[in-house]
Parts: sequence; structure tokens; C-alpha cells
Amino acid sequence: MDEELRSLTERLRQESGASPAFERLVATDDLDALAAVLTEPGQPLWARELAAFRLGLAGDRRAFESLVLLLNHRDPPRCACAAYALARLGDPRTARAAAALATNELRVAYALQPVRLLVDLRAPEAVPALITTLQRRLRPHDPHRRVALACVDGLGTLGDARARPVLNEALAHPVLAEAAVRALGRIPKQR
Repeated sequence: MDEELRSLTERLRQESGASPAFERLVATDDLDALAAVLTEPGQPLWARELAAFRLGLAGDRRAFESLVLLLNHRDPPRCACAAYALARLGDPRTARAAAALATNELRVAYALQPVRLLVDLRAPEAVPALITTLQRRLRPHDPHRRVALACVDGLGTLGDARARPVLNEALAHPVLAEAAVRALGRIPKQR
């Protein structure tokens, strides 16, 4: 069993009270039955999350909308599981959705996993979205340091020269300076 699926299963087993419905969702290989959970009214959040995650791992694009909603959830484990499944889903809309979530200032507290997902995807939207998000985090007294650090690290991983100016700005922020030095070191020198 995939480690992420095992972790999700343990968390949701507790949340569901190990109900028979939970055990059925864990055991089924019927993708249509899993997809039905996403559209049936009255389904608990744990059931929708489990169904969307399993569909995502199976590459079934019916999970896309549910996974994007979970990627922007207030509960960090739900966001992390959604990001993991979206990275494996293979839906071409994923990068655009992650970029929109990462750059949404009204939901910046939940942008950590969308930022990390963009780096994993290495999509064309990744560098512009991370630059925008990091620029906004460079304001004085910004409370979203983890998001800023994820942007700095991600820009270093992506190694795109377009990130050089914002990473140079990040050097002036003590919390980000060390990570910015490492990130700048990963960007190839211009000739």
C-alpha cells in the first residue's frame, strides 16, 4: 500500500469511527462507486476525501474538482493528501488551479501545499506564481513565513533565472536569507 494512502486511511478510519461505509470505500476497486461518493448528497467529508484521493491515484479525472477543493482546505493533512493525489492525477488543469490557489491573497494561509504542488509539477505556471506569491510575502511583518520559505525553496528547485530578482530581495529578510542564498546558488549563471 502506498505510504500516503496508508496514512490517509489511518486518519480517516479514526474520523469515520471505522464505520462499515469507510471499510467499503477502502476495499472497493470500483471507480464508479468511488466517483458516486463525490456527487451523492449528504456524504461526509472523510468519504469524499477518501474517494477523491483513491480516484486521483488511479488517474481518474472525476476527482479533480474535489481534490482542488481539498487542496485549499483549512486542515493541513487534507491539503497535503490532495496535493499528493493531484500530482499523480495527470490532469492538465492542475497547474492552473494550483497557481490560482497559491496566488490568492484571501487564502494565503492555505497556500503552502499549492506552492509545493507547483514545484512538483514543474509546469509553466509554477515560476510566475511562486514569484508573485513570494513578492507579496516580502512585506514587513508578513505572518506567512512558511509559504515564503516554500516559494524560495521552490524557486531554487526550479532553477529559473526569472526568479533571481525576487530571490535577491528575499536576501534582506533574515528568515529567508539563508534559503535565498541556497536558491540563488541553484540558478545557472547567465553568460
